[in-house]
Amino acid sequence: MQHCSYYQAHVPREHCWLLTAIIRSYEHMAFDRTLNKEQSIFEFFVPQGMEPLFLQVMARFEKEGVIQNLQKLPNRLVE
Repeated sequence: MQHCSYYQAHVPREHCWLLTAIIRSYEHMAFDRTLNKEQSIFEFFVPQGMEPLFLQVMARFEKEGVIQNLQKLPNRLVE
């Protein structure tokens, strides 16, 4: 069974609405949610087939200052 790739990023509070709206406009690109509300850390579960598109969108977000410190990490839901 394949598992989604897992990413985390810091999202400044003023950009949370923008990030969420754009990510959800791409059907099945990623599932996003807030992991740590106080530190404004989002997590993203990305199907492996959508990872190139996800990384392209995230690169643009980083360039525009919408996200910071995007990191690919081990999927925390996999045992």
